[in-house]
Amino acid sequence: MKRILLVSLLAASLLGCSSSPSPNINQFSDYTGGQTLGDATSFYWYTEKLTRPYSAADYVNMNDYGWYQSNYRWSGDTLREFVREGVQNDLETGSVTYRIHVRFNKEGEAIYQQYRRNGKVLPVKKAQLENYQREASLLVERVKEQDSDGLELVQGHWDGETLETCSGIEFNNIKFEQSLPSFVVSRLAEVESYVAFLGSTRLTGAKVEQLLMLADGAKDCIPRPELI
Repeated sequence: MKRILLVSLLAASLLGCSSSPSPNINQFSDYTGGQTLGDATSFYWYTEKLTRPYSAADYVNMNDYGWYQSNYRWSGDTLREFVREGVQNDLETGSVTYRIHVRFNKEGEAIYQQYRRNGKVLPVKKAQLENYQREASLLVERVKEQDSDGLELVQGHWDGETLETCSGIEFNNIKFEQSLPSFVVSRLAEVESYVAFLGSTRLTGAKVEQLLMLADGAKDCIPRPELI
C-alpha cells in the first residue's frame, strides 16, 4: 500500500513539474546600429519581443549644435511612450536644455505630453508628435536593415594594436573597409583612443564598415539610455 502511494505521489509530482509553465528566455532579441549623417552621429539600440517592437533608444551627437538621447516603448506594433532629453546650442540664446515626454494610446494619439525647455513648460505641436513616431519607425527599419547586412554598433578603446570592446573582448586583427583621412590613420596608429564604429566582430577579428566616433582614450563607452 505504501509502495502504491509513493508511486502515485511521484507520478503526480512529475505531472505537476511538466505542466508548470517555463519562462521563454529567448523571447527578447537585441540589436544595435548607428550612422553618421552630416554633423550628426547616431547610436541605436533596439529590442524585440517575439519579433515585435518592444523598446529602443538612441544617442545623437551633433557636435557644436548639441546632443540628445531618447527612449521609445511599444505595445504591440504601436508606439506608446517616448522620452527625449538633451542640449541644443544656439548662437543667439546659448545652450538650451530640454526634455520631452509623450504617452500615446493604442490609436497613436497623444494622451499625455510634457515639454520643458530651460525649465519652461511648452506645448508640443502635432507635427512634432508625428515626427517622433516617424523617427521611431525609421530607427527600427535602419537597425534591422543593418543587422541583415551583418552590422552592429561596436564601442571600445584602441591602443594602436589592440581593440578592447566595451564588453571586455579584445581584438588584434582590425580591418577597415572605409577609406580614412590621413590624420585619422595617424591618430589610430599613435594615440590611445575611444572608438565607435558600425561593423562586425568575429573570432578572427573585427571589421570596421563606418567609423562613427573617435575621441580621447579617457572617454567612457556610451551606454544605452534609460529614461523610461
